[in-house]
Amino acid sequence: MATTVRAVPRGRAAHVLAYHLVGYRRTWRATVFSSFLLPVIYLAGIGLGVGGYVDRGHHLGVAYLSFLAPGVLATTALTIGVEESTYRVFSQFEWDRTYEAMLATPLRVVDLLLGQLAFVVFRALVAVVVFLAVMAAFGTVHSPWAVAVVPVGGLIALACAAPTFAFTATQSSAQGFSVLQRFAVIPVQLFSGVFFPVSQLPAPVRPLAYLSPLWHGVELCRGLTLGTLHPWPALGHLAYLAVWAGVGFALAARTFRRRLVV
Repeated sequence: MATTVRAVPRGRAAHVLAYHLVGYRRTWRATVFSSFLLPVIYLAGIGLGVGGYVDRGHHLGVAYLSFLAPGVLATTALTIGVEESTYRVFSQFEWDRTYEAMLATPLRVVDLLLGQLAFVVFRALVAVVVFLAVMAAFGTVHSPWAVAVVPVGGLIALACAAPTFAFTATQSSAQGFSVLQRFAVIPVQLFSGVFFPVSQLPAPVRPLAYLSPLWHGVELCRGLTLGTLHPWPALGHLAYLAVWAGVGFALAARTFRRRLVV
């Protein structure tokens, strides 16, 4: 027992992170399909199957599988960011009341947020590392800069998780998560350049795609794995994702305090 206590990192938020890591050690098997196997099925089914037809036209300038893979990687980070920020967070407000128990200790609201967001980033980093290895096995990694997609994946997850935390804190039931999935997450996944270039969208619709954090994440991941990313666009994409993360965190801190602090 003493060894376990000494292993817990110092810092209030670090203790929250340790709490979620201990829980994940018992439940990680339930995340294998959505985090690892489903993206591989996407690559094999769409990348190889549909890609065989797309490549006949030679319109992309690169094999469709190499075009698709980094987009699916970015989508995986987004999916983890949103999934970990809805039901898991809501249960700690309504069903388990974990947050109330935590706040009965020296922990503060900001510690709850930082610790749990760090766990979300950890989940995304693990999934991205595994998926990058799968991409390499499929022959879709064409640049040594591809290793940089790992921190980019963490940033994508954070940029999506932080505002979702804020949304979840305003919900009185879990029904709103179905609406979020149908009218936000799925359209973003379909129209952010994951499966086809945004340039193929109607001109009036393209600005909506550019507003999506996923499009910026896809552009970063695709440019890094293909070796076509230029510095200034990359900085712009990173800055945009950082703004989403920062504003989302500020909103989450505000909504959490409203709900938890009497």
